[in-house]
Amino acid sequence: MVDSLDLISPMAYYSSTRSSPTTSPTPLMSFFYLCLIILFLSTSSAFGSGLGVSSSQSSSSETEALLKWKATLQNYSVPALRSWKLTSSSSAPIPCCNWFGITCNKARTRVVEISLPGLELQGTLHNFTFSSFPNLFSLNLSLNGLTGPIPDQIGSLSKLITYLDLSGNELSGPIPYVMRNLKNLVMLDLDTNNLIGPIPHSLANLTRLENLYLYDNQLSGPVPSEIGEMKNLVDLKLSFNKLRGPIPHSLANLTRLEFLYLNSNQLSGAIPQDLGSQASIVEFELFDNVLSGSLPQQICQGRSLQRLVVQNNSLTGPIPDFRNCTSLVRVRLEKNLLVGNITDSFGVYPHLYYIDMSHNRLYGELSPNWGKCKNLTFLKISGNNISGKIPHEIGQLTRLGLLDLSFNKLIGEIPMELGSLSTLLHLNLSGNHISGHVPVEIGKLINLELLDLSANRLIGSISVQLGQCSKLLSLNLSWNSLNGSIPSQIGDLVSLQIQLDLSHNSISGSIPPELAKLMMLEILNLSHNMITGSIPFSLENMVSLVSLDLSYNELEGVVPNTRVFRNASAQAFRNNKGLCGDLQGLLPCNQSRKSKGSKKNVHKVVISIIASLIGIVFLALAIIGVFFLLRKKAKKGNIEATTRNHGNIFSIWNFDGQFAYEDIIQVTENFDSKYCIGTGTFGNVYKAVLPTGHVVALKKFHTLEGESIIVNDESFGNEIRILTEIRHRNIVKLYGFCSHPRCMFLIYEYMEKGSLARILSNQVEAMELDWLKRVNVIKSVANALSYLHNDCIPPIIHRDISSKNILLNLELEARVSDFGIARLLKQDSSNWMSLKGTHGYIAPELAYTMVVTEKCDVYSFGVLALETIMGRHPGELISSLTSIVGQKMLLRDMLDPCLTFPSDQKVAKEVISVVRIAFACLRSNPQSRPTMHQVLEELLVLQPSFVEHFHTISVGDLNDIDVQ
Repeated sequence: MVDSLDLISPMAYYSSTRSSPTTSPTPLMSFFYLCLIILFLSTSSAFGSGLGVSSSQSSSSETEALLKWKATLQNYSVPALRSWKLTSSSSAPIPCCNWFGITCNKARTRVVEISLPGLELQGTLHNFTFSSFPNLFSLNLSLNGLTGPIPDQIGSLSKLITYLDLSGNELSGPIPYVMRNLKNLVMLDLDTNNLIGPIPHSLANLTRLENLYLYDNQLSGPVPSEIGEMKNLVDLKLSFNKLRGPIPHSLANLTRLEFLYLNSNQLSGAIPQDLGSQASIVEFELFDNVLSGSLPQQICQGRSLQRLVVQNNSLTGPIPDFRNCTSLVRVRLEKNLLVGNITDSFGVYPHLYYIDMSHNRLYGELSPNWGKCKNLTFLKISGNNISGKIPHEIGQLTRLGLLDLSFNKLIGEIPMELGSLSTLLHLNLSGNHISGHVPVEIGKLINLELLDLSANRLIGSISVQLGQCSKLLSLNLSWNSLNGSIPSQIGDLVSLQIQLDLSHNSISGSIPPELAKLMMLEILNLSHNMITGSIPFSLENMVSLVSLDLSYNELEGVVPNTRVFRNASAQAFRNNKGLCGDLQGLLPCNQSRKSKGSKKNVHKVVISIIASLIGIVFLALAIIGVFFLLRKKAKKGNIEATTRNHGNIFSIWNFDGQFAYEDIIQVTENFDSKYCIGTGTFGNVYKAVLPTGHVVALKKFHTLEGESIIVNDESFGNEIRILTEIRHRNIVKLYGFCSHPRCMFLIYEYMEKGSLARILSNQVEAMELDWLKRVNVIKSVANALSYLHNDCIPPIIHRDISSKNILLNLELEARVSDFGIARLLKQDSSNWMSLKGTHGYIAPELAYTMVVTEKCDVYSFGVLALETIMGRHPGELISSLTSIVGQKMLLRDMLDPCLTFPSDQKVAKEVISVVRIAFACLRSNPQSRPTMHQVLEELLVLQPSFVEHFHTISVGDLNDIDVQ
């Protein structure tokens, strides 16, 4: 009877024994029965809990686990976690079901989802008790500041979890072997961390996995061939690591694979040809590796391929037959060793917007079919062996922003139909065998910024219609056979600044005075021509000119002794007919005339004239010295004493010394506050109208009462050193400076509209800054930063890109200013710096690494771009962009309400492109952000966008840009 206790309840047993006539309960037996009853009740309670009945013990375990982990976070008091506390008013069976980011089952008895992305949580996963959440199917802790390794305890989630996202943190160490236990995972995202070591072969155990994201880490070793056993894999992204070795042939077994990203590693060997036989492949990106061999020749047989990006490898062999791959959107094959005939290798692509095949060994002719790719915005086939003529049908690509066919073997004339490309920004046909005249229709390209037709066989005169290209920045017509005079209409290109190169032609005639209109011109090269006449004195007004070359022409007359010509090299005037002047490399004009009359005594004449000139120079210097001594004594006592005791270093190089320190003091009434137009960390900014009529901005550095300026020496010297070495149309120009123990100031060009921050905060002025002007402001800043990062040696990092440091002139053109904390990037140092900059624009990695790189400026640019589009600083929006709520936010709700929605499709496309690029710049991992050169390249090319659905575009639609 006792052995049957495990089959019946104690009460039943008690009843049965009580009814038995042969048994009567004793007090001891009654006590025994009571103990059995208590034991049963406690056991049934626990058993009921296991069947889904609410258990205070298990429920408190989940709540306590979350509270325990919260307490270990360095910023546990973030607003999002304020709901994480115990309250008596909770209506849920377990309190944490009411907390932010916590989702429970329908009975609200178990936590099934934890979603806390983008909250900047700082801490580790060491104290996160994974075993307390046996019913968890989704864990998202992405885009935070979590550090340390991924603990092995994560393997305890093996029961149900299907979604695991720890991306966008600072997790380190290897990928745990226990990940193999999470057999129900459908999505595993560990990207954008600092994970090291090899990719575990054991991940092949995750047979249900569809999405595997391990990119932007420090993973090394080979790509495991076992990945080919993950039959359900759809999306595989292993880019931006240190993976080596070949691409496994087993990847061809992934019949559902649509997205393969292995780019930016150190992979070598050939691409498995079987990969091309997968009909499902949509995006195929292997760029920036050391791959060799040929591309899979059948890669388009499935006709689903949209993106083929394999540039910067050592691929050889023929290009695949792309004729049937009509779904192509983006193709990048540049910088390989590909060969093949392109004449019949390409078809018509209604969705293609970007193709770059430059720097290969391709040959053949351009097909007229290219004119049917109506959405094409970027076409670059430079540096190949393409022959034949440029098809007239190219003129039908009305969305084209860049056309680069340079350094090929093209013949024939430039099609006049190119004048129909109204959106064209860059046109480069240099280094070919193109003949004939420059079409007058080129003057219709009113948006053109770069025109390079050099090194061809062009004839005739320079088209006067080029003067209509009002936005032209770079003009190069050198190494042709052009003749005639330089048209005065070229002088209408008042924005031309980067390069005017008409060298190596057969141009005749004089230099027209209209060239003086090129107030922004920085490089003027008219060498190796047959230009006659004299140099106009009006050229001295070209204050931005930094390089001048007029050599090998037929010029004659006096060279003006002004700053523009004094700064030119000695070779700038050589081999001309009869130039003379008091400049290095030129004969004095008197000597030049005598040399024509008598060549027999030329050496004596030269010696005599030089001796006379030396005497004159010494006499002039003596007279000037006496003059300045007398002038110094006539000054006021306080200026005299200051100058006598401390000296006065003053330099203004754009106005030929026509005013001095005293003029600055006089026109500002000793820096009276009524002239102050702005304040900053290091000093105040004043507006001054100089005696010459020039309006300038003065940045006067702060000084302590009764003390010399010491604290600002570094900032002051930094700004002078950097701004005197760089010249760019989108960087504010430094005209002069004064370095004095009691007064230090810088003299800049005056920007009438002030800072971008001020304009955006003023509703009336913000409305004047329409969408197109805002896009142009962003492009200008990108242009300046790209110049600082890529064209300066060593590169310059601004470190304080913010709306208060972007200045605008009357035409609302932008200039980058304030280089007080800028740094030269030294490649042989760690570039550790103190944390400086404007709060809200500083890259997040600076807070814990203090290492300054170009990517710090890229992040600041991303903030600035969003601020310009939104009309306000994006603030907390940045941290929520990748959260579930942020992803659903509509673009229209982000735009500045001062302006109406863009109605023009081109403008709308520009705005969308800016926002997409800004998101890319704001990635938490610096390595995954684009460079400013890539940003500028993307901004200059119109991207196809969802313009027709502008009002319904969400952040999620724009938050996955590939800027390369």
